[in-house]
Amino acid sequence: MCGIVGYVGLDANNFDLDGAVRGLHHRGPDEQGRWIADGVGLGHTRLSIIDLSGGQQPMRSDDGRYCLVYNGEVYNFPDLRKDLESTGVAFRSHCDTEVILRLFIRDGFERCLKRLRGMFAFALWDNVEKTLFLARDRLGVKPLVYSENERGFIFGSEIGALFALDKALSRQPDLQAIDHYMTYQYIPAPLSGFRSVRKLPPAHAMIVQNGRVAKLWCYWDVNATKRSGLSLEDAQEALREKFLEATRIRLVSDVPLGAFLSGGIDSSITVAAMTRLMTSPVKTFAVGFEEQKFNELPYARAIANHLNTQHHELVVKADAFAVLPTLVEHLGEPMADNSVIPTYFVAKAARQHVTVALTGDGADEAFGGYRRFYDMKLLADLRQLGLTAAWRAGRKVSVRLEGLLNKRRCHLRFPANRFDEALSMAGNRRYKHLMAFFSDGDKASLYRTEFGEQIHVDGSDRYFDERWAEIGGSDPLNRFLLFYLKTYLPEDILVKVDIASMSTALECRSPFLDHELIEFAASLPGNYKVGPRGRSKWILKEAFKDWLPENFMNRKKQGFSSPVGDWLRGDLAPLLQERLIAEKRLAIWFKQDKIESYVADHLSGKRTESRKLWSLLVLAEWLERYSVAA
Repeated sequence: MCGIVGYVGLDANNFDLDGAVRGLHHRGPDEQGRWIADGVGLGHTRLSIIDLSGGQQPMRSDDGRYCLVYNGEVYNFPDLRKDLESTGVAFRSHCDTEVILRLFIRDGFERCLKRLRGMFAFALWDNVEKTLFLARDRLGVKPLVYSENERGFIFGSEIGALFALDKALSRQPDLQAIDHYMTYQYIPAPLSGFRSVRKLPPAHAMIVQNGRVAKLWCYWDVNATKRSGLSLEDAQEALREKFLEATRIRLVSDVPLGAFLSGGIDSSITVAAMTRLMTSPVKTFAVGFEEQKFNELPYARAIANHLNTQHHELVVKADAFAVLPTLVEHLGEPMADNSVIPTYFVAKAARQHVTVALTGDGADEAFGGYRRFYDMKLLADLRQLGLTAAWRAGRKVSVRLEGLLNKRRCHLRFPANRFDEALSMAGNRRYKHLMAFFSDGDKASLYRTEFGEQIHVDGSDRYFDERWAEIGGSDPLNRFLLFYLKTYLPEDILVKVDIASMSTALECRSPFLDHELIEFAASLPGNYKVGPRGRSKWILKEAFKDWLPENFMNRKKQGFSSPVGDWLRGDLAPLLQERLIAEKRLAIWFKQDKIESYVADHLSGKRTESRKLWSLLVLAEWLERYSVAA
């Protein structure tokens, strides 16, 4: 795992390659490398995982024509190497970097991409054709950001590296991107928080000539119409085999390896698979909180004991948020998933013992792990059956009865929650409403007139509709899963894990993110995933229940998040008041009185506004950290 950065431009004096490489030191503290030719510069920082004494980058071909910088792991590189050797290709190292370089030379860019199985972002310069080739892995595990302007084309692993490389790069914010952030808690590719910076989407490749993007395309997608004919039992057996294989190829490492163990189903299955494939006990790492309703340490400890792992634990407290400015700097744009904090600390704890950690990321999106999937399916079913009005009427009665029978709920009125509100909405608006951090009504009451006039007021609707239109198939649940696979997974979950782990120089790998496993999961019927009575991840739980303690699969999903609501009323309250009230950092875009009402309601306990306040606090930190020209 590494950091990459580079430029293509007429004047090398416009770019500070050394400064950009130094800024990516946290991603690759073991080695640094640079290669500069006429009008092009490539930089690399290395976290050594495979072939510790070889594989230095930037890596040049024998004839000097090609030069490659690469971040990631290609898990099938031994098979690709054997294939190349069978046709007479000779190698001078044992790393996957050289495999990519020689495969590209032999097969060309597009055929090379189709054969790579893993997580990667790379850039390859052809010094004869004066062409730069860039690509990102299918699921979007590894990041790649870029900018093209009058000085040329630049790229890197992190947004901060671009500003270090090109000091003149504009810091004007992309207000449409900020509107997306307020809705979804992330900024979707290709947008970023800055108008000058774009993100290469997952499964996309790019060709740059003369300092300009000449071609950009998607090289892979899940076939949403392909359907498996396997019975539930046969599908469970196939799932076990494919997951073990995906885990096995992720255990190749020349450095110590372990796993995150949250105590949830996904990480527990991952560790259980590792114990079946490794000869020594698995090193596992877990974080918890003093606030017991968020603390999963007892569950993680029980799984560690059951699987006989070498277990390590850490309790995260409110003062851990001192790391927020550093994480915002590495993120380069606002991203409001508060679990980035505990993810950072579990990665930091793991890095003291291992260099690689396996995770359970991707299982929720592939197998239906979120409550909102059930809600979305129910909304779709009610609409298809013409029962939405009847259900809404029934909810009005049930909410009223609950208020009469429960004194603590006497204030309850219909609509009582987001699902109730969605019942009155049409089309995709109802589904977007279930996902939104700030609803359309919230944004309308928060945005200043000047801000609203500079964005498309239906921008977040368009984003949802465009992504939804890309997904085929007649199974509503599978469409929702693929929607999350294209949006929430790469834009939130994988960004969070990459930034949090690479901030500590730890490489994370997830078997659930294997693209062949994802394709298999997508081919299964939706009712294999969300089963009877709305049971989430049904096939996953049934397939692996014998690997874990009895009844473990029946525990309620807790989710990996922080007690940020409690902390914002406690140790973080002064920071909240300083950033949002005293400094008024967001007043240029948002109504200050509305912000202050959110703060007052939350601190008084009148209403829980933790999700909104955390989003606003992160946005304020980003504006300050990056000197955004707001």
